[in-house]
Amino acid sequence: MTENEKKLLQAKHRLEEAEMRDRQKERKARTRRLVQEGAILEKALPQTTQMTLEQLEDFLCEVFKPIR
Repeated sequence: MTENEKKLLQAKHRLEEAEMRDRQKERKARTRRLVQEGAILEKALPQTTQMTLEQLEDFLCEVFKPIR
């Protein structure tokens, strides 16, 4: 393997690592946002804490159903 091939491979690996870090940051930011939104939902509608996910989805779909 030539020196240029080694450098190219190293650059490729550095780019892949940077992309992985970016994806991980995005995942953590999304998780944080979802947790915060869930906390707001529970604070605004305390009865939702006793619901299953399916019940919560049905409830929210019914409450926010578009008027036709």
